[in-house]
Amino acid sequence: MRSKQQFPVNIRLILLTLFFLLILLVVVVKTNLSSSQENPAYTSQTHVSTSQENPKNEDDQPRSVTTEKTSGFPFSTPSCTKTPPSLAHALIHYATTNITPQQTIKEISVTQKILERKSPCNFLVFGLGHDSLMWAALNHGGRTVFLEEDKSWIEQIRKKQPSLESYHVVYNTKVNQADDLLENRAREECRAVSDPRVSQCELALKGLPSEVYEVEWDLIMVDAPTGYHREAPGRMTAIYTAGLMARNREEGETDVFVHDVDRNVEDKFSFAFLCEEYMREEEGRLRHFTIPSHRARLGRPFCP
Repeated sequence: MRSKQQFPVNIRLILLTLFFLLILLVVVVKTNLSSSQENPAYTSQTHVSTSQENPKNEDDQPRSVTTEKTSGFPFSTPSCTKTPPSLAHALIHYATTNITPQQTIKEISVTQKILERKSPCNFLVFGLGHDSLMWAALNHGGRTVFLEEDKSWIEQIRKKQPSLESYHVVYNTKVNQADDLLENRAREECRAVSDPRVSQCELALKGLPSEVYEVEWDLIMVDAPTGYHREAPGRMTAIYTAGLMARNREEGETDVFVHDVDRNVEDKFSFAFLCEEYMREEEGRLRHFTIPSHRARLGRPFCP
């Protein structure tokens, strides 16, 4: 989620800025089209009377001439459409910094395609970083929540971007426990569908804010906690809990994204608990899974 490298000339920054400008253009065009549909073309009539002195009037009677004036898209007077605040803040932020998200544009586009179809929606992100403002902007009008392990980092981001909704999370695992924790995939209690708070599986996160458990999430991004060294918390419980939340929704489906699948934990745990059969796409280091509700159809196997 975080990138500490800075470059004087950053090609990714330029491309990302262009990407946001394209999104802004789409939003403005959609808004203008909606306005034109809500205000259909109108017809005004003008009646012109001609006197009896007109020799060309055979009936020698006053004549009424009707002229029509039609206005509307694309000839209607343009309305003033404001840029949504979340998009405006994102554009300014990424245009004035050379710190860019760690995900590539191709990886970001995988999630953006789903947000384009589902937003405004409920979007849960494990991790708070330089890409957080981007995710909130792409889900304009929806609810985007970030879960972060580092309290001091949360305070830094809140000072710069107070509009972002974030919560502190404590993880009780370490990457060096991953192999033992992976054995849970065969245990019945870890294949049972339930609210994570009452799950008997040791991989279920039970200490999240109540708001997280009470919302049905349309998208979940797992890009945290830290997982690049053996003493780090690792993403074992985050991946499992994301899959459990998706299965436990009342109906519908949840799109789950896991980043850094080039690493051992993200690779093995995403296939074990999100299921390879549910995977829809893999781009670079990002995997996209679509997990259906298991409550809507009783008896559905943990993995197809």
